[in-house]
Amino acid sequence: MGSTDQAQSGAFDPTLEGDALLPATERRLEASLGIDELTTAEFLTLLNEQDRTAIDAVAAVIPQVAELVEFAAARFVQGGRIHYFGAGTSGRLAVLDAAELLPTFNLEPDLVVAHIAGGERALIRAVEDAEDSPQEGRHAAASLGPLDVAIGLTASGNTPYVGGALSAAREAGSVTALISCNEFASLAPLADVNVVLHTGAEVITGSTRLKAGTAEKLVLNGFSTALMVAVGRTWSNLMVSVVATNEKLRRRTIRILMQATSLDEQAAREVLAHCDGELKTAIVATIARVDPEHARSALADAQQSVRGALHLLDAPPRS
Repeated sequence: MGSTDQAQSGAFDPTLEGDALLPATERRLEASLGIDELTTAEFLTLLNEQDRTAIDAVAAVIPQVAELVEFAAARFVQGGRIHYFGAGTSGRLAVLDAAELLPTFNLEPDLVVAHIAGGERALIRAVEDAEDSPQEGRHAAASLGPLDVAIGLTASGNTPYVGGALSAAREAGSVTALISCNEFASLAPLADVNVVLHTGAEVITGSTRLKAGTAEKLVLNGFSTALMVAVGRTWSNLMVSVVATNEKLRRRTIRILMQATSLDEQAAREVLAHCDGELKTAIVATIARVDPEHARSALADAQQSVRGALHLLDAPPRS
């Protein structure tokens, strides 16, 4: 096919000077050519079919994400922190993930911190040029140390802001990771752990808020949730660290205590009140048949792990 025919079909990917290796996310997706001629239902079906690519891409990188979780957990229990760095969609996804950890796992807000190029204003309005500043990234990473973990998120794997942050983190002795959708990411040499999501071309060429963003969100879900499980912020599949800040969560707290201990509602309310509203204390005290003070002491010795505290108190195993 000649160049004229290619241009007319829209099925080729011209490169600009400096585009040595065009990321797959910037290429045109053959399956979505002519989407403006589809019915709404046909277009949504195509989007849904393409979204499955994101799930498959995440499945393929589970070993790398697991390695990152293990690095992070080992440092977290020693007082280390997790820092996310991203621009645009990647940065907003990082902020969303970090923000959810406080109500879900009672996690202090300075333990998992998200940094977005352009600062808080970039959360609600695009600040497109902010990602081009490696100096801003270095500044955002200035407080990192040897116990910390720096995770850069960038679909292209080339964002200067993220590069500046990872460079500064490496100089500080932090573990570094890069989550991208580009196997040829220029920032890969800055990362101890490389997570490459093969999401391919987007339905809208270059719109990485679609498949690439979905895959990044799934990786963040997996990483932060697995980390919280690893450091004892859950017990079995129960959200035992939840902060009861509203009526819905207060009801959930009672329900979790009932599920964990087989108490009825009235008894669960009484035990929780006796334990000053501390759900973990109530669970340990009930299962191990000890008073709240002994339960609190065991939890402290077990770094707030319910399973660890029950083991220390020789309580019967439960799941």
